[in-house]
Formats: sequence, structure tokens, C-alpha cells
Amino acid sequence: MNDVDLTIAGRPTSGPSGFRLVLTLAIAGTLSGLAIAGAYQVTRPTIEANKARARCEAVFKVVPGAKSMLKLVLRDGALVAADGGDERAESIFAAYDADDRFLGYAIQGEGPGYQDTIRLIYGFDPARQRVIGMYVLDSKETPGLGDRIFKDDDFVACFDDLAVEPEIALVKEGADAENEVDAITGATISSRAVVRIINDADDRWRPRLPAPGDEPPKPPDTPDTPDTPDAEGG
Repeated sequence: MNDVDLTIAGRPTSGPSGFRLVLTLAIAGTLSGLAIAGAYQVTRPTIEANKARARCEAVFKVVPGAKSMLKLVLRDGALVAADGGDERAESIFAAYDADDRFLGYAIQGEGPGYQDTIRLIYGFDPARQRVIGMYVLDSKETPGLGDRIFKDDDFVACFDDLAVEPEIALVKEGADAENEVDAITGATISSRAVVRIINDADDRWRPRLPAPGDEPPKPPDTPDTPDTPDAEGG
């Protein structure tokens, strides 16, 4: 009896095979992937609409006095009004006042910061060759330091009337030239990133802009508010 008990006790306990484990994990992974993909497809229109609305609102922030806007895309080397079929084309925005007079462009740019990519938009007056506003669209810079690129009113105000020639320059203190910006103490890397992003975008876009006075007129059906994605023409 003892021998029988010992033999049974020593018998290996059976369990699920490796194949069953792999199959179970594969099924679980597939179902999870389908659930995530389905959720993304369901929420994508809302996400895109929110992004478009935020972008529209930002245009009005960086071009003072703007009441309406027009999305422009680069097509065959020229800037033309977007017609809905240019989602992948490079684009900027023309901004107009309440009387449909052209005020300036809103130009997007992005580049590496201290922590991650910084995305911003800035206003540009081609007649005066000046940046007339800056707004950070997305940033993951260090809280309390790098995030001051959008929380520090003095730093943001540096871009309200800033010359772009010969190019925007970052200085550690005492900016006194028309093209200089004071760096944020403790966040020099993030400050430099903002200046570099705008300089890079200026180098890319300024040669493509129409001559002052030849800006595209606002079409009569352009929305006057940023409440919907259509306000940006896309």
C-alpha cells in the first residue's frame, strides 16, 4: 500500500501543453488588437475634430485681430486654397480680419525638445517680416522648467513682434535686438528648441510665400469661426 501511495504521489502532474498556451495567448492578443483598433476607428473622428478645432483656435491666437482663416496647400510650387483632397500636402493658414483684409500667416513647425517633440504654430506678417505670435500645440517638456515655453508669459510675449532677419537668436539675458529672445532660466534647451523650430519653418516657408500684396483673397464662403474642422479648410 505504501509502495502504491508513493508511486501515485510521485507521478508528474499533467498541465496544459505549450501549444495550448501559445494558442490562448495568440487568441487573447488578437482579440485585444481588434478591440483597440475598433476603439480607435470609433473615436478617430472625434479626435481629429478636436485637433482641428484646437489648431483653428491657435491660428486666431497667433495672428492678432484674425476673425477668419483659409487653409493653403503647396501645389506645383504655389500656395493655393485647399479643396479637401490635399490632406497630405504641406499647409499653412492665411488669416483675415472682420473686413476680410489679410493679416498674416499661421505656420506650424515641430522639432525635438529636451524630452520629446515640440509642436507649435506661429504667426507671421510678411509685409513687416516679423513673427507676430507663438503658441505651443503639444509639448512634454519637464514640468516647472521646460513647460515654461508656453506657461511663461514673458517668454511667449517675446514672439509678439520679432524680426526674422538675419534669423531669430536666443540670448541668455538682456535681449535688446529686434531678432533676439531671452532664454528661460533653467530651460535653455527647451527655449533653444522653440527658436530653432521657428527658424527652420521660416527657412522652409518664407521663400514660398507670395510677395506682400499678392496674398490670396478670402473666399466668400470661408467660415468665420473655428467651431468645426471645416473652418480650416480640411
